[in-house]
Parts: sequence; C-alpha cells; structure tokens
Amino acid sequence: MFTKAIAAILALPLVAQFVSADTCTRTYTAQAGDICDSISAANSVSTYQLAVVNVGIIDEACDNLVVGQNYCLGWQGQDCTTTYVVQQYDDCYIVSSNAGINTTILYENNPQINEDCSNIYIGEVLCTANTVQVPPAPDGTTPATTIPATATPANPDGDLPWCDE
Repeated sequence: MFTKAIAAILALPLVAQFVSADTCTRTYTAQAGDICDSISAANSVSTYQLAVVNVGIIDEACDNLVVGQNYCLGWQGQDCTTTYVVQQYDDCYIVSSNAGINTTILYENNPQINEDCSNIYIGEVLCTANTVQVPPAPDGTTPATTIPATATPANPDGDLPWCDE
C-alpha cells in the first residue's frame, strides 16, 4: 500500500504536465536537409513559434532535427500562420509596412527581435498577423534571439542601399 502511494505521488508531476500541455494543431515530419527556417517557410510558421512550441526538443542552433520525427508547428489558440520570409535589406519598418501592420504588433508576435531590429536575418520567418497569435516564451526566456552562425543579417550596417551617397 505504501509503495503504491509513493508511486502515485511521484507520478503526479508527470500527469499534471501531460494534462496542462498545450494541444498541437499542426505537425511536420522532418525530411533530410531540413533546417528550422526551411520548415517555417514551407509551413507558414514563424521561426520563433517553431522554437517555442518545440522548446526542449529542438536546440537553440536547430542542428538536432531528426529525419522522420514529427515536430509541432502551432498550439491551439496560439498559432500564427500569416508569415513573411525576411529578405536582404529588410528592417522592421519595411516588414510591418509590407504586411499592413504596425511595428508594435510585429514586435509582439516576434519577441525575439531586439529593440533596434538588428538581429533579423535573411531567411528568418516572421509572424505578420494583425493580432497577437504566437505563444509566450517559455519560463521567461526568448528563444531564437541571435542570428545563427550560418545566416546573413538582413541589414548588417543598418542602412538601406538607396540611401548611400
């Protein structure tokens, strides 16, 4: 009897975690050659959202994807499917203007973007919905805040090419 009581007490955190887990609304099965940005672009999910809904599964560098494994793309009620793939010379004003949203909502849907928008990179997928739709960062951390070592900053000098003299 005592052993069953101890087993039940030890199992309680696992059961609570399972019950409170968010419901995944979309999944993707990894293929050979996939990277987080290619998965995001092909499935209309922001790079940030993919990182958040797979926290503890996909590492910060996104170099541990397993071919054949299913990854969650969005949670019920927190699934942004309106996205934009960052291009060369983009900045937050260009992205928000093209999407018809203000920069406040762009930053709220993409909390990984720093204050001066200098950490977006070519190929990064941003949520451009006109309402907040992304899940909050886990445990007060914000994943995907640095430009991956293999990525190119969208606007490395912070200047637009047509403004140079």
